[in-house]
Amino acid sequence: MKKKRLYIFAALFTVFSLTAQAQTDDKTLTVQNNGKEEKIDMPEAMTTDLDSLMNFYKAKTYLKPDTDCNMPDINPVYDSAVYKDRLSKLPTVIEMPYNGIVQAFIDRYTGQLRRKVAYMLGAQNFYLPTFEDALESYNLPLELKYLPVIESALDPNAKSHAGAVGLWQFVLKTARKYGLKVNSLVDERRDMVRASYAAAHYLSDLYKTYGDWNLVIAAYNCGKDQLNKAIRRSRGERDYWKIYPKLPAETRGYVPAFIAANYVMNYYCDHNICPLTTDLPQQTDTVMVNHDIHFEQIAQVLNISVDELEDLNPQYRRDIVNGRSELAALRLPEALIPVFIDKEDSVVNTDVKDYKPKRTEVEVAGGSDNYTVNKNKVVFEKKADDTEKVSSDDSNNDDSQETVSKSSSRRHSSKRSSSKSSKNSSKSKKKKKTQTSKSVSVREGDTLSEIAERNNTTVSKLKKLNKISGNNIRAGKKIRVK
Repeated sequence: MKKKRLYIFAALFTVFSLTAQAQTDDKTLTVQNNGKEEKIDMPEAMTTDLDSLMNFYKAKTYLKPDTDCNMPDINPVYDSAVYKDRLSKLPTVIEMPYNGIVQAFIDRYTGQLRRKVAYMLGAQNFYLPTFEDALESYNLPLELKYLPVIESALDPNAKSHAGAVGLWQFVLKTARKYGLKVNSLVDERRDMVRASYAAAHYLSDLYKTYGDWNLVIAAYNCGKDQLNKAIRRSRGERDYWKIYPKLPAETRGYVPAFIAANYVMNYYCDHNICPLTTDLPQQTDTVMVNHDIHFEQIAQVLNISVDELEDLNPQYRRDIVNGRSELAALRLPEALIPVFIDKEDSVVNTDVKDYKPKRTEVEVAGGSDNYTVNKNKVVFEKKADDTEKVSSDDSNNDDSQETVSKSSSRRHSSKRSSSKSSKNSSKSKKKKKTQTSKSVSVREGDTLSEIAERNNTTVSKLKKLNKISGNNIRAGKKIRVK
């Protein structure tokens, strides 16, 4: 009997060694590939700390362990034929092949990262409906909804060492190319809805270029330039697994990690992983604001926590909804939308600690030669020749620097001023005339509120512009948004 037990243990150990063939550390996998040992960089999301994921508002408030789940905390080992069969049964358009590298990533997810998988299985309930809507709007395979699993581990605040941000990990250049706004106050890469539609658009464009989903996924990770280099070095080969050795180290593991993520998000029960249970938060909606409003002001008047506001509006980097430059969307629990509308003036006028609205007018000390400057955040530098250099903080503005001489400023005649004023007025009128209306095509499944949010407008304005009486809109039809 003792010999039999030793034999079974040895057999299981041999199966595990042959299938996984991986020694792991925190950031790399060392695998056996065609008889050779190879070290692969893991996607950064696989190396993040679970505690940091559990610390954001949604996780703390709506996720908890399933007390009814009695699975043993043991990861069963299966024959390679079982993994092949399970992958082949996934209802996917994208190819999900099996090899030793894919196995190594499956082993990492079902073994060392099983508690992170439990978190992602719970957290996906917050995000997957939006991911699927965005992918559907561009007619893309729905299994791409698991890209954020390897991109960000479903952490809306994720930031990579390369500066990629958000659930879909956009770098700045690509974010701006696909219409995501990024400045000192706003980073729409953190906006789940806008970033998801931008990601779907980007993936759609990559597929038009490569026509192969494994290459698309690789390009999403390393960029088109790096992928094209790998294709050239492989003499024009366009099979991912044949250009694999020429790819950057992290990208070599990216497609296998994507396949493994699809596996574990579907077959977690077979590996004794219990998802965290999810209490879905109450329904939310957006309201457009035309003031700069701090979250603390909203919190005090509407009796909502700043943490919840940050969770609902992660795109606002400094807790300020900057509606003064252009209409800005504020997401709130649905029940608080009418309350905000009724009390908006009170919100704007509420004084809160550590927040002062930006000044629109300042007086410059100078005895009898005081100036009033109608610019935000101006800096004055005293010059030796008794002139003052006035600098705006906007370095991209051609008019950001001007020199104002005290003596010459007194000599400005009213005639010259009025001439300049009328000239500016006529320019302004001309500019207004040249502004054209903007139309967009209605996507499958779109609602008026979604179109309004994507285009920084309101449902009522859309209805007025397009003479829509109800809420029904037809896919493919163009509607004016401006």
